[in-house]
Amino acid sequence: MQFFTFIYLALPSVVLSAAFPPLGYGRRVLREAFDKRNSNVSAHSCFTEAAPATTAPKTNVWAPISGDDNLAVWNLLHDPASSLNLTHPNDAILTDNYVFWIDALHTNKSAVLPYLDGNATAPPKYARAIIFEGGKAVPDSQEYMIGPLPVGPKTTVEKLNYIYNGGTGGSVPYNARYFDSPRNAASDPLLASVMSNISDITAALFQGGVYYGSNDSRTNLITTWGVPMSFDGTKAFRNVMFKFPGPASYLTPLDFFILLDITGTDASLYSLRGFVTAEKLYPTVEALRTAFDAGDLAMEYDQTLDADWALVNYKPELGVRDLEDRLAPSTLEIGGKRYRLDKENQYVEYMGWSFYMSFSRTLGIMFYDIKFKGERILYELSMQEAMAQYGGGQPKAAGTVYHDTYYSLGTEMSALVEGFDCPWGATFWNLSYHSNNATITKTNSLCIFEADMNFPVSRHRYGADNAYGYTQLGTVKGAALTVRAIATVGNYDYMFDYAFHMDASLEISVRASGYLQSSFYYPDQGAWGPRIQQATQGSLHDHIVTFKGDFDIVDSSNSLQVSELKAIKTSQSWFPELGEFEQLEMETSNMKEEQQFNWAANNQAMYTIINSNATNKWGTPRGYRVVPGRSNIHLSTLNSPFSRNNSHFAKSHLAVTQQHDNEPYANSVQNLNLPWKPQQDFSKFFDGESVDGEDLVLWFNLGMHHFTRSEDVPVTLYSEAYSSISFAPQNFFDRAQDGDLLNRRWIEVDDEGVLTYEDYGVGLETCVVDLTEPTEHIGMMLTS
Repeated sequence: MQFFTFIYLALPSVVLSAAFPPLGYGRRVLREAFDKRNSNVSAHSCFTEAAPATTAPKTNVWAPISGDDNLAVWNLLHDPASSLNLTHPNDAILTDNYVFWIDALHTNKSAVLPYLDGNATAPPKYARAIIFEGGKAVPDSQEYMIGPLPVGPKTTVEKLNYIYNGGTGGSVPYNARYFDSPRNAASDPLLASVMSNISDITAALFQGGVYYGSNDSRTNLITTWGVPMSFDGTKAFRNVMFKFPGPASYLTPLDFFILLDITGTDASLYSLRGFVTAEKLYPTVEALRTAFDAGDLAMEYDQTLDADWALVNYKPELGVRDLEDRLAPSTLEIGGKRYRLDKENQYVEYMGWSFYMSFSRTLGIMFYDIKFKGERILYELSMQEAMAQYGGGQPKAAGTVYHDTYYSLGTEMSALVEGFDCPWGATFWNLSYHSNNATITKTNSLCIFEADMNFPVSRHRYGADNAYGYTQLGTVKGAALTVRAIATVGNYDYMFDYAFHMDASLEISVRASGYLQSSFYYPDQGAWGPRIQQATQGSLHDHIVTFKGDFDIVDSSNSLQVSELKAIKTSQSWFPELGEFEQLEMETSNMKEEQQFNWAANNQAMYTIINSNATNKWGTPRGYRVVPGRSNIHLSTLNSPFSRNNSHFAKSHLAVTQQHDNEPYANSVQNLNLPWKPQQDFSKFFDGESVDGEDLVLWFNLGMHHFTRSEDVPVTLYSEAYSSISFAPQNFFDRAQDGDLLNRRWIEVDDEGVLTYEDYGVGLETCVVDLTEPTEHIGMMLTS
């Protein structure tokens, strides 16, 4: 293995032959222009040059709490004076009080704007902490707010209640709290006891598969279980499914489920609710053994023990593609980085755009104070929830709903592979979160890069009376700055992209790859997905990813304008022979009250966030349009018991509400196990308040109905599992925002066929890839 050196040259003959036909004098004029333009250009590194620096206009008040603040908060919570009586999580049992996690509490918008737009001091910083309180007379999970930070004499620890509307504030019933290691350890003895008593049955059914407990060396099966694990917090259950171990275990499920009642903190009271196999319920061990002895239990198919077919590695048995041994095309920032960064404040400037970023252990990347040419468009843009709901004829598939914030989605954003997950030479930032009294840093887990869009922002040609096909041609190069992170939550790798385009539009997209959560295959269960392997069925499901867009078009007095296209009957005197005929017309109005709503049929309505008090040069209210992209869906099941009241945010394409400091999130991170009595009920946001001329929040859903297929093996493909939306200026400006871009060509052909063009001083560049001293990010990846 050795490093190599590669020099990328934008050769004039290649570029010109691609752009212009070789037509005599016209080509000579172009070649002379190219030589003159590039005579003093020197090559620079394609990869190692850092983005130029800038200084954020204000301190990032949305930033995560520091490691020092986390440690100070941890110590304060464990101080006997705080009277929380805490045990270290590593030593905790069910009846102990201990910290689940610590993170930053959102900073109220009402406190930020005077600082951001005026001379007020920065608002105080607070932390939030979830504490499992199993030692209370009525055990629960309680969330606290701790601040102001840094910890000092004025710092207090108070219950965090004001952001929740479910009636119990920050308190969640014990039976609905996160299922962590102590709860798993408490219920595993019952599981092991039951499975040990039927080890002869499982060994016979599943090629020797047995379970004697998670720490028993004889165990050769692994467990998984469905969520939710409670409906309203009064009881808790654990529906356990077994699988063969291995990196692709999601694709090797077994048709065997144990249903357990695990209510409360006294594990001696936990009990067996039954078994499910071969689509039948057996309520007791005796009933299961009777069926086994009678020969009624048998697997129609054996699950595969060798899962090499499910690994994401090279599969030569699929054949060889001609020329695939060559490196695929890559995006390179040939002209050098065109964005500026203030890394300390997580602040970015790019081609008129500016914005701050933050990070949360539950929500991942968040954006604040998004401006274009100094004018605010969005105060906040953030992912709120990534949920999935399944369907199936077996307990896990039929009863599975995921809220990935419950699993701390942000903590699962991990290192990205340069050149594959992100382009060569992208800027990589680390992401950090806190675990107990320590800080965990995920290296290179966020990337920022500018990429060629492979289509022009705009283009037009005029005339066609010569060999070129035009007498005038203008074309503007398309590019965008993308911020990307990938979160692997269990089986799925969610890619989040935020693309800031040259024309002042902003595109948000989500892609999903990774392993299917699959089910054991039965021929009569085709309604829930196809057979995708020897004994595996792809389980039908929905992915819904909910986002928050807090718009401030010019200021915070905004409206949601609906422009609906209608086919109306009309007559016109200059067409007397037509009589009455159908014609397109637009009916425009503003929404009056908060509501959830769906995209209009045939997309015959345009939704625009406008500021009625601010008009452009032509007297039209300035605004940003909400443009549907690919796969803008909502949840299919609107009345499922597993997502009845805790997933209202996923049940429409769009929603609009008034902004309130006590409604910062669409969901609670502890809502998953409370579908009937949620801690946070999104439907309660809609209480008749006006959304005309108010501070508005647009909630929107991306996602996909996952019609599973054999091509989901080994993993789902990003090219197909893809959803997007855009926000685009709608009369926000007086004209299109491309006239000030220098990356363009204006070409003219005179009557004699002489072609000349203007390049506005932006020529073709060269860059050098030198891997003799590889960069920190790509040293082990660019080898031959």
